[in-house]
Amino acid sequence: MSAFLTSKWTKAAVFALCLLPLANLILRAVHGDLTANPIEFLTHATGDWTLRFLIVTLSITPLRRMLRLPDLIRFRRMLGLFAFFYGCFHFTMWFGVDKFFNLHDMIDDIAKRRFITVGLLGFLLMVPLAITSTAGWIRRLGGRRWRMLHRAIHASAIAGVIHYFWLVKSDIHKPVDYAYAVAALIAWRLGAWFYDKKLRQGSETLSANQPSTAEGL
Repeated sequence: MSAFLTSKWTKAAVFALCLLPLANLILRAVHGDLTANPIEFLTHATGDWTLRFLIVTLSITPLRRMLRLPDLIRFRRMLGLFAFFYGCFHFTMWFGVDKFFNLHDMIDDIAKRRFITVGLLGFLLMVPLAITSTAGWIRRLGGRRWRMLHRAIHASAIAGVIHYFWLVKSDIHKPVDYAYAVAALIAWRLGAWFYDKKLRQGSETLSANQPSTAEGL
């Protein structure tokens, strides 16, 4: 399994799979199959894929620990960048296609519609994560500060779910499903943090209680 996960072809295949949603939207556009309201359809579709990629990205750490497959980490950055990619598409559909780059209308929408406010917040939280996703930025920030910064992905996912809840008027099954997934992943992360902390404390206590060599003599 390790050889499969570390293969460059596996990473290339995952990259191609991540492009399938975009390819599907392009094909539907070519065939005129974007429903009666193509702007709304594309906005919702790209928003869905943004949330899905955020959730898959958050799933990497639990899966690599539970399945004992540390090499899964190779795909986390790519998946996170694809979440940002579809988020950019989602934002562009609203700002560029719906609002025609009209800053006044955009600011008015942000002020009046809370679902747009929280959605924009979720998107903006992804920007520094995408910028600092390289190995160079990890070295500049240091591992500890880099990890602290990238915990903002949880806040971005939560904002995305709230954005979806406030957007829909009646059929809430999709945002509910996303909310369950995000809540489960955050609960796992908190549980793993408390478990690891307890292990560290136990190890430190054991080390402190062990007699030194000098005491033994």
